Amino acid sequence: MKYSSSLRPYVIKRLEEMERADLVVGIPCLNNEKTITHVIRMVSHGLNDYYRHLRSVIIISDGGSTDDTRDVSKEFQLKPWQEKIVSIYRGPGGKGTALRMIFESAHVLGAKACMVVDSDLRSITNRWVKMLLDPVIESGYDCVAPIYTRYKYDGTITNNIVYNLCQAVFGKNIRQPIGGDFAFSKRLVDFYVQHDVWETDVARFGIDIWLTVTAIINNFRICQAHLGRKIHDAKDPSTHLGPMFRQVVYTLFTLMEETEDVWKTISGAEDVPVFGEPSPDEPEPIDVNVHKLVSGFKFGLKHFGSLWKEIFCPDCFDAIKVAAEMDETRFRLPTDTWVRTLYELAATFHHWHANQRTLVDLMTPLYYGRVASFINETWDMDFHQAEKVVEEQAAFFVEAKDYLIDVWQHPREVTRLFEEEAKKL
Repeated sequence: MKYSSSLRPYVIKRLEEMERADLVVGIPCLNNEKTITHVIRMVSHGLNDYYRHLRSVIIISDGGSTDDTRDVSKEFQLKPWQEKIVSIYRGPGGKGTALRMIFESAHVLGAKACMVVDSDLRSITNRWVKMLLDPVIESGYDCVAPIYTRYKYDGTITNNIVYNLCQAVFGKNIRQPIGGDFAFSKRLVDFYVQHDVWETDVARFGIDIWLTVTAIINNFRICQAHLGRKIHDAKDPSTHLGPMFRQVVYTLFTLMEETEDVWKTISGAEDVPVFGEPSPDEPEPIDVNVHKLVSGFKFGLKHFGSLWKEIFCPDCFDAIKVAAEMDETRFRLPTDTWVRTLYELAATFHHWHANQRTLVDLMTPLYYGRVASFINETWDMDFHQAEKVVEEQAAFFVEAKDYLIDVWQHPREVTRLFEEEAKKL
């Protein structure tokens, strides 16, 4: 079923009654009854402290929560002169549709700025509102991305994939391209709403990176804002992040296909303006299971090794086999191997259209291996030292972009063995 809008009749009626608003803050949510009250409170306080003179609307865009998320959201009393809409969105399940409802609401109200924040945040403060919205309202930026102080093993998909490709492929040094907490101008919100993407897999499973890359490719003004520590429902990469890896990588590779005429002409990585100062606070640690990550990597080689051999260059495949012989305490997957395998995977995705999702699924164990290697490499490092390792890896991706273009244009032969084996999976 195709949906022309994510707005339910109740929401449309409320928006018509409001007529207009200066600011819209959206909170996409699903089963977040334990945290959403704090998020709404901080947003309400921030709007009251910094933008009391502007008319504000808070949109709770719910994915059909089965707990009391909507009830506690409705019960929370906002500051004076603020309004709130709590509703289940219409359309395919996922954060993409939740954001569509928020953007459509901001579009209908003609809001000059729109901010979105995740519903599981425990560290959000009222100042986040100012840090995200001020660059739009006061300085004319179209997109404000967050910079957090995060534990070195939180955000492994960003640190090992998204941050690197955002720089190397699309030419922008944006530290958290999929941070989840952003602000947008009216011009960019109107641009997003007009896109026919909201019921595709890209919008459903990789909306944050789509928002960022779309803003980059279409030359909107982008900046970043320091928000301090991010404390949320952090996940152990060995257990929870496999599906997210597949969603984000699939979306990134799809965007690379759609925009290759643009990114092939980009050289180097441009720094993006930053507002605010880094937080001196140390991020809270999260648990990681290196044993499970290394086991997942070795399982991948055992079961998918014949396919990996066809996709990757001999040097990379040899390095993968060497890594698989190491125990978990000494495990290493070299940076240059990781860069080339990710680029070769992107090229294979570009040229092999039989079942691209299966292709990405088969590569998830390599992500586990790279994360395990990063953990071992940085185990005794503090936040700042580990951040330097992330920056060095990103620079390697940028320097190796010619390799990406070469394998993109001249892929390794995908043999009959590869196609036949993949069909069995």
